[in-house]
Amino acid sequence: MPAVKPKELPHNLEAEASVLGGLIVNSEQLMTAEEHLRPEDFFSARNRLIYETMLKMREEGIPIDLVTLTERLANLNLMEKIGGPVYLAELQNATPMLANFEHYCTIVQDQALIRRLVEASSSIIDDCYGEFDNVSDVVEKAEEKIFKVAEGQITGDFASVRDVVNETLDHIEKVREAEGELTGLATGFSELDFKTSGLQKSDLIYVAARPSMGKTAFALNLAQHAAIHENATVAIFSLEMSRTQLLQRMLCSEGLIDLSKVRKGTLSDEEWQILGDASARLYGTNIWIDDTGGQTLADLRAKTRRMKAEKGLDLVVIDYLQLMSGRGRSENRQNEVSEISRGLKALARELDCPIICLSQLSRAPDGRPDHHPLLADLRESGSIEQDADIVLFLYREYYYDKENGNPYMAELDVAKQRNGPTGRINLTWRPEYTRFMDWADDKQYPDAPASAPANVPF
Repeated sequence: MPAVKPKELPHNLEAEASVLGGLIVNSEQLMTAEEHLRPEDFFSARNRLIYETMLKMREEGIPIDLVTLTERLANLNLMEKIGGPVYLAELQNATPMLANFEHYCTIVQDQALIRRLVEASSSIIDDCYGEFDNVSDVVEKAEEKIFKVAEGQITGDFASVRDVVNETLDHIEKVREAEGELTGLATGFSELDFKTSGLQKSDLIYVAARPSMGKTAFALNLAQHAAIHENATVAIFSLEMSRTQLLQRMLCSEGLIDLSKVRKGTLSDEEWQILGDASARLYGTNIWIDDTGGQTLADLRAKTRRMKAEKGLDLVVIDYLQLMSGRGRSENRQNEVSEISRGLKALARELDCPIICLSQLSRAPDGRPDHHPLLADLRESGSIEQDADIVLFLYREYYYDKENGNPYMAELDVAKQRNGPTGRINLTWRPEYTRFMDWADDKQYPDAPASAPANVPF
Protein backbone atom coordinates (compact mmCIF):
# COMPACT_ATOMS: atom_id res chain seq x y z
CA MET A 1 0.00 0.00 0.00
CA PRO A 2 1.54 3.37 -1.01
CA ALA A 3 2.43 5.79 1.78
CA VAL A 4 -0.06 8.60 2.37
CA LYS A 5 1.47 11.90 1.35
CA PRO A 6 1.07 14.49 4.13
CA LYS A 7 -1.06 17.47 3.21
CA GLU A 8 0.71 20.78 2.73
CA LEU A 9 -0.46 23.62 4.95
CA PRO A 10 -2.77 26.10 3.18
CA HIS A 11 -1.00 29.07 1.59
CA ASN A 12 -1.04 31.33 -1.46
CA LEU A 13 2.44 32.32 -2.63
CA GLU A 14 1.06 34.41 -5.49
CA ALA A 15 -0.87 36.60 -3.06
CA GLU A 16 2.21 36.93 -0.83
CA ALA A 17 4.31 37.98 -3.83
CA SER A 18 1.63 40.47 -4.88
CA VAL A 19 1.64 42.07 -1.41
CA LEU A 20 5.43 42.42 -1.31
CA GLY A 21 5.60 43.58 -4.92
CA GLY A 22 2.92 46.16 -4.25
CA LEU A 23 4.94 47.51 -1.31
CA ILE A 24 8.10 47.77 -3.42
CA VAL A 25 6.18 49.73 -6.07
CA ASN A 26 4.25 51.89 -3.57
CA SER A 27 5.52 51.82 0.02
CA GLU A 28 2.66 54.10 1.15
CA GLN A 29 0.51 50.97 1.19
CA LEU A 30 2.50 49.61 4.12
CA MET A 31 -0.03 51.22 6.47
CA THR A 32 -2.75 49.12 4.86
CA ALA A 33 -0.61 45.99 5.05
CA GLU A 34 0.11 46.55 8.77
CA GLU A 35 -3.62 46.62 9.49
CA HIS A 36 -3.92 43.08 8.12
CA LEU A 37 -0.59 41.30 8.33
CA ARG A 38 2.17 40.37 10.72
CA PRO A 39 5.48 38.84 9.52
CA GLU A 40 4.41 35.39 10.75
CA ASP A 41 1.37 35.51 8.47
CA PHE A 42 3.61 34.84 5.46
CA PHE A 43 3.99 31.12 4.70
CA SER A 44 7.25 31.56 2.78
CA ALA A 45 10.24 32.11 5.07
CA ARG A 46 11.89 34.48 2.61
CA ASN A 47 8.69 36.48 2.17
CA ARG A 48 8.48 36.73 5.95
CA LEU A 49 12.04 38.10 6.10
CA ILE A 50 11.38 40.67 3.39
CA TYR A 51 8.18 41.94 5.06
CA GLU A 52 9.88 42.13 8.45
CA THR A 53 12.74 44.13 6.91
CA MET A 54 10.26 46.54 5.35
CA LEU A 55 8.60 47.13 8.72
CA LYS A 56 11.95 47.89 10.34
CA MET A 57 12.86 50.29 7.53
CA ARG A 58 9.53 52.05 8.04
CA GLU A 59 10.20 52.40 11.78
CA GLU A 60 13.60 53.95 11.07
CA GLY A 61 12.19 56.35 8.48
CA ILE A 62 14.06 54.76 5.56
CA PRO A 63 12.18 55.01 2.23
CA ILE A 64 11.27 51.66 0.69
CA ASP A 65 11.85 50.85 -2.97
CA LEU A 66 13.77 48.22 -4.93
CA VAL A 67 17.13 49.96 -4.44
CA THR A 68 16.86 50.72 -0.71
CA LEU A 69 15.37 47.32 0.10
CA THR A 70 18.15 45.53 -1.80
CA GLU A 71 20.79 47.56 0.04
CA ARG A 72 19.21 46.90 3.45
CA LEU A 73 18.95 43.15 2.89
CA ALA A 74 22.55 43.06 1.67
CA ASN A 75 23.75 44.94 4.76
CA LEU A 76 21.93 42.39 6.94
CA ASN A 77 23.51 39.50 4.99
CA LEU A 78 20.05 38.25 4.04
CA MET A 79 20.29 38.38 0.26
CA GLU A 80 21.16 34.71 -0.09
CA LYS A 81 18.30 33.68 2.21
CA ILE A 82 15.70 35.58 0.20
CA GLY A 83 16.92 34.45 -3.23
CA GLY A 84 19.03 37.43 -4.26
CA PRO A 85 18.26 40.55 -6.33
CA VAL A 86 16.57 38.40 -8.96
CA TYR A 87 13.76 37.44 -6.56
CA LEU A 88 13.24 41.07 -5.51
CA ALA A 89 12.94 42.06 -9.17
CA GLU A 90 10.42 39.26 -9.69
CA LEU A 91 8.38 40.60 -6.77
CA GLN A 92 8.38 44.09 -8.25
CA ASN A 93 6.85 42.69 -11.41
CA ALA A 94 4.46 40.36 -9.59
CA THR A 95 1.73 42.84 -8.70
CA PRO A 96 -1.17 42.35 -11.15
CA MET A 97 -3.28 45.32 -9.94
CA LEU A 98 -2.26 47.85 -7.28
CA ALA A 99 -5.95 48.66 -6.85
CA ASN A 100 -6.43 45.12 -5.48
CA PHE A 101 -3.64 45.43 -2.91
CA GLU A 102 -5.87 45.20 0.16
CA HIS A 103 -7.57 42.12 -1.26
CA TYR A 104 -4.17 40.42 -1.65
CA CYS A 105 -3.48 41.23 2.01
CA THR A 106 -6.78 39.64 2.99
CA ILE A 107 -5.95 36.46 1.08
CA VAL A 108 -2.61 36.13 2.90
CA GLN A 109 -4.30 36.87 6.22
CA ASP A 110 -7.03 34.27 5.64
CA GLN A 111 -4.52 31.58 4.68
CA ALA A 112 -2.53 32.31 7.84
CA LEU A 113 -5.70 32.03 9.92
CA ILE A 114 -6.51 28.64 8.37
CA ARG A 115 -2.96 27.42 9.11
CA ARG A 116 -3.34 28.44 12.74
CA LEU A 117 -6.65 26.62 12.86
CA VAL A 118 -4.99 23.48 11.47
CA GLU A 119 -2.23 23.76 14.09
CA ALA A 120 -4.74 24.31 16.89
CA SER A 121 -6.84 21.36 15.70
CA SER A 122 -3.76 19.13 15.62
CA SER A 123 -2.94 20.19 19.17
CA ILE A 124 -6.52 19.47 20.25
CA ILE A 125 -6.32 15.97 18.74
CA ASP A 126 -3.10 15.34 20.68
CA ASP A 127 -4.82 16.49 23.88
CA CYS A 128 -7.73 14.12 23.22
CA TYR A 129 -5.37 11.15 22.89
CA GLY A 130 -3.39 12.18 25.97
CA GLU A 131 -4.09 11.54 29.64
CA PHE A 132 -6.60 13.73 31.45
CA ASP A 133 -8.66 13.63 34.64
CA ASN A 134 -11.74 15.45 33.43
CA VAL A 135 -13.30 15.64 29.96
CA SER A 136 -14.49 19.18 30.65
CA ASP A 137 -10.85 20.25 31.02
CA VAL A 138 -10.09 18.98 27.52
CA VAL A 139 -13.17 20.70 26.09
CA GLU A 140 -12.30 23.97 27.81
CA LYS A 141 -8.70 23.80 26.58
CA ALA A 142 -9.89 23.09 23.03
CA GLU A 143 -12.31 25.98 23.12
CA GLU A 144 -9.59 28.31 24.37
CA LYS A 145 -7.28 27.36 21.50
CA ILE A 146 -10.00 27.88 18.89
CA PHE A 147 -11.00 31.19 20.48
CA LYS A 148 -7.42 32.44 20.32
CA VAL A 149 -7.25 31.54 16.64
CA ALA A 150 -10.45 33.50 16.01
CA GLU A 151 -8.98 36.46 17.88
CA GLY A 152 -5.80 36.22 15.83
CA GLN A 153 -3.58 35.57 18.83
CA ILE A 154 -2.69 31.90 18.87
CA THR A 155 0.17 32.55 21.31
CA GLY A 156 1.16 35.28 23.69
CA ASP A 157 4.58 36.90 23.66
CA PHE A 158 6.76 39.40 25.47
CA ALA A 159 6.13 43.08 24.89
CA SER A 160 9.06 45.44 24.49
CA VAL A 161 9.23 48.04 27.23
CA ARG A 162 9.47 50.62 24.43
CA ASP A 163 6.02 49.58 23.22
CA VAL A 164 4.60 49.50 26.74
CA VAL A 165 6.00 52.96 27.51
CA ASN A 166 4.32 54.35 24.41
CA GLU A 167 1.01 52.65 25.24
CA THR A 168 1.16 53.92 28.82
CA LEU A 169 1.99 57.48 27.79
CA ASP A 170 -0.88 57.41 25.27
CA HIS A 171 -3.25 56.31 28.06
CA ILE A 172 -1.97 59.01 30.45
CA GLU A 173 -2.33 61.63 27.73
CA LYS A 174 -5.94 60.59 27.08
CA VAL A 175 -6.70 60.83 30.81
CA ARG A 176 -5.06 64.26 30.94
CA GLU A 177 -7.02 65.48 27.93
CA ALA A 178 -10.25 64.22 29.53
CA GLU A 179 -9.66 66.74 32.36
CA GLY A 180 -11.37 64.74 35.07
CA GLU A 181 -13.88 62.94 32.86
CA LEU A 182 -14.41 59.24 33.49
CA THR A 183 -12.03 56.78 31.87
CA GLY A 184 -14.35 53.80 32.44
CA LEU A 185 -18.06 52.99 32.36
CA ALA A 186 -20.11 55.41 34.47
CA THR A 187 -21.88 53.78 37.43
CA GLY A 188 -24.58 56.40 37.90
CA PHE A 189 -23.31 57.16 41.42
CA SER A 190 -21.31 60.40 41.45
CA GLU A 191 -19.10 59.71 44.48
CA LEU A 192 -18.33 56.17 43.33
CA ASP A 193 -17.43 57.48 39.87
CA PHE A 194 -15.21 60.11 41.51
CA LYS A 195 -13.31 57.45 43.45
CA THR A 196 -12.99 54.92 40.62
CA SER A 197 -13.23 57.07 37.47
CA GLY A 198 -15.82 54.51 36.32
CA LEU A 199 -15.72 50.75 35.86
CA GLN A 200 -12.36 50.01 34.26
CA LYS A 201 -11.64 47.43 31.59
CA SER A 202 -10.26 44.09 32.83
CA ASP A 203 -11.20 44.86 36.47
CA LEU A 204 -12.76 42.20 38.68
CA ILE A 205 -15.17 43.96 41.04
CA TYR A 206 -16.78 42.19 43.99
CA VAL A 207 -19.97 43.56 45.55
CA ALA A 208 -20.40 41.84 48.91
CA ALA A 209 -22.91 42.11 51.74
CA ARG A 210 -24.98 40.16 54.22
CA PRO A 211 -28.39 38.93 52.94
CA SER A 212 -31.12 41.53 52.29
CA MET A 213 -28.74 44.47 51.93
CA GLY A 214 -29.55 44.96 48.23
CA LYS A 215 -26.65 43.32 46.38
CA THR A 216 -28.72 42.24 43.38
CA ALA A 217 -30.54 45.58 43.20
CA PHE A 218 -27.25 47.49 43.27
CA ALA A 219 -25.69 45.33 40.55
CA LEU A 220 -28.76 45.72 38.34
CA ASN A 221 -28.66 49.49 38.88
CA LEU A 222 -25.06 49.49 37.61
CA ALA A 223 -25.96 47.30 34.62
CA GLN A 224 -28.98 49.43 33.67
CA HIS A 225 -27.04 52.67 33.84
CA ALA A 226 -24.24 51.27 31.69
CA ALA A 227 -26.68 49.96 29.09
CA ILE A 228 -29.07 52.93 28.96
CA HIS A 229 -26.70 55.86 29.43
CA GLU A 230 -23.40 54.43 28.12
CA ASN A 231 -24.87 52.28 25.33
CA ALA A 232 -22.90 49.36 26.77
CA THR A 233 -23.43 45.71 25.90
CA VAL A 234 -24.06 43.93 29.21
CA ALA A 235 -24.23 40.22 30.06
CA ILE A 236 -26.04 39.29 33.28
CA PHE A 237 -25.70 35.79 34.72
CA SER A 238 -28.40 35.19 37.32
CA LEU A 239 -27.82 31.93 39.17
CA GLU A 240 -30.59 32.59 41.71
CA MET A 241 -33.46 34.56 40.15
CA SER A 242 -35.30 33.95 36.90
CA ARG A 243 -34.95 36.43 34.07
CA THR A 244 -38.58 37.47 34.57
CA GLN A 245 -37.91 38.33 38.21
CA LEU A 246 -34.83 40.31 37.22
CA LEU A 247 -36.69 42.23 34.55
CA GLN A 248 -39.50 43.12 36.98
CA ARG A 249 -36.90 44.67 39.27
CA MET A 250 -35.25 46.52 36.41
CA LEU A 251 -38.57 47.93 35.20
CA CYS A 252 -39.52 49.11 38.68
CA SER A 253 -36.10 50.62 39.24
CA GLU A 254 -36.16 52.41 35.90
CA GLY A 255 -39.73 53.68 36.26
CA LEU A 256 -39.67 54.23 40.06
CA ILE A 257 -42.67 51.95 40.45
CA ASP A 258 -43.52 49.99 43.59
CA LEU A 259 -42.47 46.38 42.99
CA SER A 260 -45.18 45.04 45.29
CA LYS A 261 -47.86 46.65 43.07
CA VAL A 262 -46.38 44.96 40.02
CA ARG A 263 -46.44 41.59 41.75
CA LYS A 264 -50.02 42.07 42.96
CA GLY A 265 -51.26 43.54 39.67
CA THR A 266 -52.59 46.70 41.36
CA LEU A 267 -50.98 49.34 39.14
CA SER A 268 -52.98 52.45 38.31
CA ASP A 269 -53.43 53.62 34.71
CA GLU A 270 -50.75 56.26 35.24
CA GLU A 271 -48.34 53.68 36.63
CA TRP A 272 -49.02 51.43 33.64
CA GLN A 273 -48.01 54.29 31.37
CA ILE A 274 -44.83 54.85 33.37
CA LEU A 275 -44.10 51.12 33.23
CA GLY A 276 -44.53 51.19 29.46
CA ASP A 277 -42.08 54.08 29.13
CA ALA A 278 -39.55 52.24 31.31
CA SER A 279 -39.93 49.06 29.26
CA ALA A 280 -39.32 51.05 26.06
CA ARG A 281 -36.05 52.38 27.46
CA LEU A 282 -34.93 48.89 28.47
CA TYR A 283 -36.13 47.39 25.18
CA GLY A 284 -33.64 49.54 23.30
CA THR A 285 -30.63 48.37 25.32
CA ASN A 286 -28.08 45.62 24.75
CA ILE A 287 -28.69 43.74 27.99
CA TRP A 288 -28.52 39.94 27.77
CA ILE A 289 -29.71 37.73 30.63
CA ASP A 290 -28.75 34.10 31.27
CA ASP A 291 -30.64 32.56 34.20
CA THR A 292 -29.20 29.05 33.98
CA GLY A 293 -28.54 27.75 37.49
CA GLY A 294 -25.37 26.09 38.74
CA GLN A 295 -23.12 27.36 35.98
CA THR A 296 -19.41 26.63 36.04
CA LEU A 297 -16.54 28.94 35.22
CA ALA A 298 -16.13 27.04 31.95
CA ASP A 299 -19.80 27.78 31.10
CA LEU A 300 -19.35 31.49 31.74
CA ARG A 301 -16.09 31.57 29.83
CA ALA A 302 -17.61 29.88 26.77
CA LYS A 303 -20.71 32.10 26.73
CA THR A 304 -18.90 35.40 27.26
CA ARG A 305 -16.25 34.57 24.65
CA ARG A 306 -18.94 33.83 22.11
CA MET A 307 -20.87 36.95 23.02
CA LYS A 308 -17.80 39.18 22.75
CA ALA A 309 -17.02 37.75 19.32
CA GLU A 310 -20.59 38.10 18.03
CA LYS A 311 -22.00 41.19 19.76
CA GLY A 312 -19.17 42.86 21.65
CA LEU A 313 -19.11 42.99 25.45
CA ASP A 314 -18.62 45.94 27.81
CA LEU A 315 -19.75 44.61 31.20
CA VAL A 316 -20.43 41.25 32.85
CA VAL A 317 -22.54 40.84 36.02
CA ILE A 318 -22.63 37.56 37.98
CA ASP A 319 -25.20 36.94 40.73
CA TYR A 320 -23.56 35.36 42.67
CA LEU A 321 -20.15 33.72 43.29
CA GLN A 322 -21.16 31.11 45.86
CA LEU A 323 -23.84 29.68 43.54
CA MET A 324 -21.31 28.88 40.83
CA SER A 325 -20.40 25.22 40.48
CA GLY A 326 -16.83 24.01 40.58
CA ARG A 327 -15.36 21.14 38.64
CA GLY A 328 -15.52 18.83 41.65
CA ARG A 329 -11.77 18.27 41.83
CA SER A 330 -11.01 20.35 44.92
CA GLU A 331 -11.04 18.77 48.35
CA ASN A 332 -13.14 21.53 49.87
CA ARG A 333 -15.43 24.34 48.84
CA GLN A 334 -12.95 27.04 49.87
CA ASN A 335 -10.38 25.82 47.34
CA GLU A 336 -13.12 25.53 44.74
CA VAL A 337 -14.27 29.12 45.21
CA SER A 338 -10.65 30.28 45.13
CA GLU A 339 -10.20 28.57 41.78
CA ILE A 340 -13.38 30.18 40.42
CA SER A 341 -12.29 33.61 41.65
CA ARG A 342 -8.87 33.33 40.01
CA GLY A 343 -10.57 32.22 36.81
CA LEU A 344 -12.89 35.24 36.85
CA LYS A 345 -9.94 37.60 37.12
CA ALA A 346 -8.26 35.89 34.18
CA LEU A 347 -11.53 36.11 32.23
CA ALA A 348 -11.86 39.85 32.92
CA ARG A 349 -8.41 40.37 31.46
CA GLU A 350 -9.12 38.16 28.46
CA LEU A 351 -12.43 39.86 27.67
CA ASP A 352 -10.94 43.29 28.42
CA CYS A 353 -14.09 44.39 30.21
CA PRO A 354 -15.11 44.81 33.86
CA ILE A 355 -16.72 41.85 35.64
CA ILE A 356 -18.98 42.57 38.61
CA CYS A 357 -19.43 39.51 40.80
CA LEU A 358 -21.72 39.46 43.83
CA SER A 359 -20.56 37.61 46.92
CA GLN A 360 -22.02 36.67 50.26
CA LEU A 361 -20.32 37.50 53.54
CA SER A 362 -19.85 35.26 56.54
CA ARG A 363 -22.00 35.77 59.65
CA ALA A 364 -19.13 37.52 61.45
CA PRO A 365 -20.58 41.06 61.07
CA ASP A 366 -23.77 39.96 62.86
CA GLY A 367 -21.78 39.00 65.96
CA ARG A 368 -19.82 42.25 66.29
CA PRO A 369 -20.98 45.45 68.04
CA ASP A 370 -20.03 47.30 64.86
CA HIS A 371 -21.76 45.40 62.07
CA HIS A 372 -19.88 47.06 59.21
CA PRO A 373 -18.30 44.40 56.96
CA LEU A 374 -14.56 43.82 56.84
CA LEU A 375 -12.43 42.24 54.13
CA ALA A 376 -11.93 39.27 56.46
CA ASP A 377 -15.67 38.57 56.23
CA LEU A 378 -15.55 37.54 52.57
CA ARG A 379 -17.14 34.14 52.61
CA GLU A 380 -15.51 30.78 51.81
CA SER A 381 -12.32 32.10 50.23
CA GLY A 382 -9.52 34.43 51.20
CA SER A 383 -8.43 34.60 47.57
CA ILE A 384 -11.43 36.79 46.72
CA GLU A 385 -9.68 39.76 48.30
CA GLN A 386 -6.44 38.97 46.47
CA ASP A 387 -8.07 38.52 43.07
CA ALA A 388 -10.33 41.57 43.25
CA ASP A 389 -9.33 44.92 41.81
CA ILE A 390 -12.19 46.51 43.74
CA VAL A 391 -14.22 45.27 46.72
CA LEU A 392 -17.47 47.10 47.51
CA PHE A 393 -19.43 46.42 50.70
CA LEU A 394 -23.12 47.33 51.01
CA TYR A 395 -24.36 48.09 54.51
CA ARG A 396 -27.63 49.41 55.96
CA GLU A 397 -27.74 50.29 59.65
CA TYR A 398 -31.54 49.99 59.63
CA TYR A 399 -31.20 46.24 59.03
CA TYR A 400 -29.70 45.92 62.53
CA ASP A 401 -31.29 48.87 64.34
CA LYS A 402 -34.91 49.48 63.35
CA GLU A 403 -35.36 52.06 66.10
CA ASN A 404 -32.51 54.43 65.27
CA GLY A 405 -31.51 53.51 61.72
CA ASN A 406 -32.66 55.42 58.65
CA PRO A 407 -34.64 53.04 56.40
CA TYR A 408 -33.62 55.03 53.32
CA MET A 409 -29.89 55.28 54.00
CA ALA A 410 -27.28 52.81 52.77
CA GLU A 411 -23.51 52.85 52.88
CA LEU A 412 -21.26 51.73 50.07
CA ASP A 413 -17.77 51.00 51.35
CA VAL A 414 -14.97 50.96 48.79
CA ALA A 415 -12.98 48.59 51.00
CA LYS A 416 -10.31 47.82 48.41
CA GLN A 417 -9.26 49.51 45.21
CA ARG A 418 -6.04 48.40 43.58
CA ASN A 419 -5.49 51.67 41.75
CA GLY A 420 -7.41 54.26 43.72
CA PRO A 421 -8.71 55.55 47.05
CA THR A 422 -10.96 53.70 49.46
CA GLY A 423 -13.67 54.99 51.80
CA ARG A 424 -17.39 54.99 52.53
CA ILE A 425 -20.11 56.60 50.43
CA ASN A 426 -23.67 57.36 51.54
CA LEU A 427 -26.46 56.30 49.19
CA THR A 428 -30.22 56.59 49.19
CA TRP A 429 -32.01 53.22 49.22
CA ARG A 430 -35.59 52.93 47.95
CA PRO A 431 -36.55 49.28 48.57
CA GLU A 432 -40.00 49.62 47.01
CA TYR A 433 -38.29 50.50 43.71
CA THR A 434 -35.22 48.25 44.29
CA ARG A 435 -33.21 51.37 43.49
CA PHE A 436 -30.10 52.99 44.94
CA MET A 437 -29.40 56.67 44.26
CA ASP A 438 -26.93 59.37 45.20
CA TRP A 439 -27.58 60.46 48.78
CA ALA A 440 -28.43 64.00 47.67
CA ASP A 441 -31.27 62.55 45.60
CA ASP A 442 -33.06 61.71 48.85
CA LYS A 443 -34.37 65.28 48.75
CA GLN A 444 -36.47 64.37 45.72
CA TYR A 445 -38.86 62.53 48.02
CA PRO A 446 -40.29 64.98 50.60
CA ASP A 447 -43.37 62.79 50.84
CA ALA A 448 -41.35 59.72 51.87
CA PRO A 449 -43.12 57.99 54.76
CA ALA A 450 -41.54 58.16 58.20
CA SER A 451 -41.76 54.40 58.58
CA ALA A 452 -40.05 51.92 56.32
CA PRO A 453 -41.99 50.47 53.38
CA ALA A 454 -42.99 46.85 53.29
CA ASN A 455 -40.07 44.44 53.13
CA VAL A 456 -38.91 43.64 49.63
CA PRO A 457 -36.67 40.58 49.28
CA PHE A 458 -33.39 41.19 47.51
